[in-house]
Amino acid sequence: MKSFYKFLHNRKVFNSLTEQEFAWVLYDVGNSAFTMLACSLLPIWFKELAVGTAPGQISGSQATAFYSASISIVTLIIAFIGPVFGTLADRKNRKRIIFTTATALGVIACLVNGFSISWVSFLALTVITRICYSVSITIYDSMLNDVTTEDRMDKVSSYGYAWGYLGSCIPFLLALLAYLMGPDMLGIITDKASRILGFTITAVWWFMVTIPLLKNYKQNNWTENASNTVKNTFLKIFRTLKTIALNDKKVFFFLISYFLYIDGVGTIIDNCVNIGTDLNLDTVGQVIFLLLTQVVAFGGSLVFAKLSEKYKTTKLIGVCIIGYFFLCLYALVLNSLFEFAILAFGVGCFQGSIQSLSRSYYSKIIPSENSGEYFGIYDVFSKGASFLGSAVIAVVKLNNGTINTAVACLTVFFGLGYVFLKIAEKQETIS
Repeated sequence: MKSFYKFLHNRKVFNSLTEQEFAWVLYDVGNSAFTMLACSLLPIWFKELAVGTAPGQISGSQATAFYSASISIVTLIIAFIGPVFGTLADRKNRKRIIFTTATALGVIACLVNGFSISWVSFLALTVITRICYSVSITIYDSMLNDVTTEDRMDKVSSYGYAWGYLGSCIPFLLALLAYLMGPDMLGIITDKASRILGFTITAVWWFMVTIPLLKNYKQNNWTENASNTVKNTFLKIFRTLKTIALNDKKVFFFLISYFLYIDGVGTIIDNCVNIGTDLNLDTVGQVIFLLLTQVVAFGGSLVFAKLSEKYKTTKLIGVCIIGYFFLCLYALVLNSLFEFAILAFGVGCFQGSIQSLSRSYYSKIIPSENSGEYFGIYDVFSKGASFLGSAVIAVVKLNNGTINTAVACLTVFFGLGYVFLKIAEKQETIS
């Protein structure tokens, strides 16, 4: 296995990365497998277990409500514990411990979930997996300050998202194949077999590509004054938030900008299937184009990684915001599967880029020794995003508006996000 990782690292596309940078990028390839599964097959498997007339089963509408509620619960929990774990991770040698624990628990919960016999246990394990996954991402993002230098952050961060999008397609296609295969696979009922194989493939993939980071990561930045108690940790977080709001205007205005434009990005991602469904487009065609969008996102991230060597990060983020702005306007004329594909591919061009560049820019303007705490705060803004955009879509739809109009309304978030980005750009860095 070690020789296989070395073989990959020596390929032309990766040999410009250091060993630590390559290991860090690989984790994006691993965790993205769960993200892909969670956005596609996981809700289907949940309904297969939950919906029915047998004792303990529920209706389709109840299943949708419970599943949506579980996502909301995860969001609230992460908003609460993300900054705490981030702050605790800022002590010397803590990041590796917290990251390893969160990742291991997430992988185990994902694996066990394939064997769930009831929708209650399935949902509980899904919540556990999502929480562990989110904590690992908070620590993972904060590791960027340790694995590379400031002048390489844009490139390394973009490589993470790029290969994450492409790499996630491999386990997903295997899981999808298991789902589509005929009856009596492995000698058991199809739906059980597909769940077992799907979760197992995802968990194994997630774990295997994480090994290099677990072995090679070294924490180079930490604070000696990090809190040891939960109470002191919360006090430190509140002090940091106060410092950001009153003194560190660059971080403050960027977080406002990020919350606005990433809200728009998240809303489009969360509602991509709803857009096609509302327009009565072919379901299979939608899935195919959305899968191909992952490949487009891979290419887009690499293109922006190359551009980051010549242009300022904020300028490239601004280009992505403007791109999304016009894509939302384009949604007004969206009416066919072909036009849906254009929208999906357009989103793919900017999706990974705007996320990776935001992560690397944030890494540059925060204190490296407190990166865990700051990325915990960043994660709150990220996880809390899309609820305002989703609310806008809900209001438009409840007032008999079209999905086209609803998506077009998201231009407000991108417009305001662009304005606050420009304000942030003019502020001085104090970190």
